[in-house]
Amino acid sequence: MPSKRSENSKRGWIIPIGGAEDKLERKRILSRFVDLSGGENARIVIIPTASRLTTTGDRYLKLFQELGVKDVQVADILTREDAEREDYEAMIENATGVFLTGGNQLRITTIIGGTKVAKAIRRGNADGLNVAGTSAGASVLSDHMIAFGKDGSSPRAGAVRLAPGLGLTNRFIIDQHFRQRDRLGRLVAALAFNPHPTGIGLDEDTAAFIGPDNTLEVEGSGALTLVDSSKTQFSSMAEAGVNDPICILGITVHILVHGATYNLHTRTASPGTLVGERTDD
Repeated sequence: MPSKRSENSKRGWIIPIGGAEDKLERKRILSRFVDLSGGENARIVIIPTASRLTTTGDRYLKLFQELGVKDVQVADILTREDAEREDYEAMIENATGVFLTGGNQLRITTIIGGTKVAKAIRRGNADGLNVAGTSAGASVLSDHMIAFGKDGSSPRAGAVRLAPGLGLTNRFIIDQHFRQRDRLGRLVAALAFNPHPTGIGLDEDTAAFIGPDNTLEVEGSGALTLVDSSKTQFSSMAEAGVNDPICILGITVHILVHGATYNLHTRTASPGTLVGERTDD
């Protein structure tokens, strides 16, 4: 379950990004994250644990500096011992925004899960810390996480493997690089196990900005595929063999674009006020 909020506190934003966000031109998604976190007065901590590339942390550090952030640091967490360090814990406790990079989501959960750093992120988000993650960093934000699976449009029982994520929320489950890697099948298969969460499939250069009121707004140049399984009438998951296709009845699919919104509490979608605004200028 998500961490409990302190009295009179407001939860921070949760910002999953589908990967390959624009880093060269308008940097719309990264810019909005910076603005929400305080603009030039933001205090941002980058956690590149998911990546095996030693340059990932420094690359994002330079990007955020280019966006005007003066206080940006890299928490170079490579081991569980690193994730128990008090200086990294303090770094997160002092931050206004945490950014988890892409790579392999199981590196994040196996190295950070249950540690002082993980607890600091959970506590912080409950008390106003904005937490964004791209690609693998997006997958880990929720309670249920897609660890790995097979691409394809048809849901099959063995198409997805789930694992515990960082648990900032239990309201949704994320898949990323969604259209580019044809991942509708594995997202629907994940929901066939348990229809409680809302399924969020994020195209590249597309983000869901989820505010403290649990309203999601789409930002970026791609689409967000939203699968609402709350009114599922039937799922054959319990009877299916590993390679069998899944029968699931009663799900609703929304395709949301830049500016469209969805309320994760009431499960209602809206085209929003920004539909029609050009994203390529």
